Amino acid sequence: MAEVADRTGLTRAGVRRLLYTLVKLGYARISNGRFSLSPRILDLGFSYLSSLTARGVAQPVIEGLAREVNELCTMSVLDGREIVYVIRVEIRTPLTRSLGIGSRLPAFATSMGRVLLAGENDQAINTFLLSQDLRRITRYTNTDPQQLAKEIRKVRREGWSLVKQELELGVCGLSAPVRDARGRVVAAASISFNMARFDERQAMHSFLPKLLTVAEEISLGIRSMPGDFVL
Repeated sequence: MAEVADRTGLTRAGVRRLLYTLVKLGYARISNGRFSLSPRILDLGFSYLSSLTARGVAQPVIEGLAREVNELCTMSVLDGREIVYVIRVEIRTPLTRSLGIGSRLPAFATSMGRVLLAGENDQAINTFLLSQDLRRITRYTNTDPQQLAKEIRKVRREGWSLVKQELELGVCGLSAPVRDARGRVVAAASISFNMARFDERQAMHSFLPKLLTVAEEISLGIRSMPGDFVL
């Protein structure tokens, strides 16, 4: 309980009430004074995913891309400082990082995050970067706010992002924006590569056009849905 209070910044009394509420509802359990989540917590996560009608549009498209390029393909959304996987399809042998749906990654160090941030205006981007703990994750991680802002503006102009080994050594990501009917960037579609077999020329001439086509196909699907795309 003390650890939860420290991580959340809440009082111990408040944490106690919240944790025991979760236990009573079946979303958490307690053993020897330590709390852990129960399998029932998956109800909340999958309720969110099932509410995303856009996910139903995107899932088969991402699956088709993964089969075609034989690489890990994903779709993510921005949540605060992080991106969150909402679709993940992997055909080939898994990359070194084992991540599933719901996994979170720092937005500033990923191609998907930069695509999503590129949908914001310059002031919002600067505010976002200045509020971050831009820690060095690998020796390639860009932690300079001005350089990052410049890179994100470049992504906005070009319509795609390539980030190599800034999040994890040996892994790079190529991402493109998914837009709603108003033109807002609401998600990012991505292909991830193992650097041992990554050919940048092939990626730019073959994989990037496929990715851009997939992102546009998902965008068209979202635009055809009634109402706004809300996450």
